[in-house]
Amino acid sequence: MPKKRTETSTNGSPGVQAAKSGIIRAGIGGWTFEPWRGVFYPDKLAQAKELHYASRQLPTIEVNGTYYRTQKPATFANWASEAPDDFVFSIKGPRYATNRRVLAEAGDSIKLFLDSGVTELGDKLGPLLWQFAPTKKYVDSDFGAFLDLLPATFDGRKLSHAVEVRHASFCTPEFIDLARRKSVAIVFADHATYPAIADVTGDFVYARLQTGDDKIPTAYKPAALNQWATRAKTWASGGVPDDLPVIDTKTKSERRPRDVFVYVIHEGKVRAPAAAMALMKIIEGSTKSGKSSK
Repeated sequence: MPKKRTETSTNGSPGVQAAKSGIIRAGIGGWTFEPWRGVFYPDKLAQAKELHYASRQLPTIEVNGTYYRTQKPATFANWASEAPDDFVFSIKGPRYATNRRVLAEAGDSIKLFLDSGVTELGDKLGPLLWQFAPTKKYVDSDFGAFLDLLPATFDGRKLSHAVEVRHASFCTPEFIDLARRKSVAIVFADHATYPAIADVTGDFVYARLQTGDDKIPTAYKPAALNQWATRAKTWASGGVPDDLPVIDTKTKSERRPRDVFVYVIHEGKVRAPAAAMALMKIIEGSTKSGKSSK
């Protein structure tokens, strides 16, 4: 994970960090999206300049293209060169690794993914996201075998892993305990149908906000953004938001600062950049004013 810094600026910032707190970064999914042109991106901005622009408005982006196809080392290196210092990419693992009946057989796909050059991102490499199909059910031995395949380090660099599970069978203390023992973060999904699991199991927190509305200029209403800002600060300070569901009572017993990644994606995608920027502005404002995390 990138080194922690104390800067607290928005628009191209490395995130917001309060005293005794992890860094909070809010971002979007990808940077190539035609409806953003003329809305998020300035008119006549060359498409080749979109990553350069987006990475100076927000401190992080979740890369989705790696889920569908294998990239090349030069591609990752180019992304790194386009983004400013302290920018962080979250990289989604390939579907070939997660969309399979027997997860224990995913080793070759995971290795191919890591060998494709993800560490070319250097200090800009953030969490690796492993997303599972809504039909994938929880089986302890099966999922445990998959987590065992995720290396803690690769090419001399520490790796951080997050799993997004989307079947209700994962809402069990056994899964929470497994993820905690493996130090893998469980994605919190703000989604209409996917399970919402707020248990903190890794050394960072990963949330995906997926219920936005393009009719709202910032995808989420101001009250909702304020609520997410409060939750992010609570996570960053080591707590668990009281208004989110946890499955394992142990979740609230351990308090230590954690970095927080919040991505506005899926529904309300046209307004997602505005939502992420607004969220960063709220967090930055409350941090500067000395407001404490809940």
